[in-house]
Amino acid sequence: MLSVVVAPWAGEAEPVFVRNPDELHDAASTMKVAVLAALTRSGVNLDAEVPVVNRFESVVGGDFGNDPDWDSDPLPWELLGTHVPLRLLAERMITHSSNLATNLCLARTTPRAVADVWRRAGATRSSSPRGIEDYAARAAGVHNRVTARDLVRLLRSLADQPELLDLLERNEFRVDLAAGLPPYTRIAFKNGWFPGVRLSVGLVRPADCPPYLLAVCYTGPLADGTDRTDPAAALLARISAAVWDRRSEISGRGPSALRAPLRSAG
Repeated sequence: MLSVVVAPWAGEAEPVFVRNPDELHDAASTMKVAVLAALTRSGVNLDAEVPVVNRFESVVGGDFGNDPDWDSDPLPWELLGTHVPLRLLAERMITHSSNLATNLCLARTTPRAVADVWRRAGATRSSSPRGIEDYAARAAGVHNRVTARDLVRLLRSLADQPELLDLLERNEFRVDLAAGLPPYTRIAFKNGWFPGVRLSVGLVRPADCPPYLLAVCYTGPLADGTDRTDPAAALLARISAAVWDRRSEISGRGPSALRAPLRSAG
């Protein structure tokens, strides 16, 4: 299943291209954007030092921990047993997609606060009610899922928090949507992956035309779960490149304006 949404950044403009925009995909690490927004909107002191632990409360009772072998960032694991500024964990959650940092940040907010982020964004189907690797919750039917349309809405909801968009520009995993853009093109984005799933949502800021939003979600056998060499990452990059080639047509155009280049990218 491939889902794509392309939309102008300005105002509440409707998408100019959609393909399966409301199909649900596992959220993978894209849910970390909602956690970041919930954390910053809670008023918590990001400079306060918090303990780095690996035990978290499951939303269905009991507790769970993360597996370092499934984490893309070794730094928080090296800090186990110490205290670090919450800001550091929030940054590593986004820039290095740390699972451990995500759950530590989530522990400083609430599932209800994360749900409110999705609600305020206008999401209609997406939610992220549990932490990363809360397998007991997943077995009980509690899932983190997103749609391409809701991911675009989520990123647009950060328009009044430019510091969060700046952080998303520092994403170290310059694959997926970023790989389809010319070098040095500005993009505030978050990607996510594991075997069977590859997703990315971004705000692209061309120098020669207005910025635009792009979300691509893929669920299928092409996604092998590797962070940078996943064949599905190359698919997302091709779609991003096709949209880039028609970037000047995104603002102010009606639905389906980009249909032809996206077919060729698929």
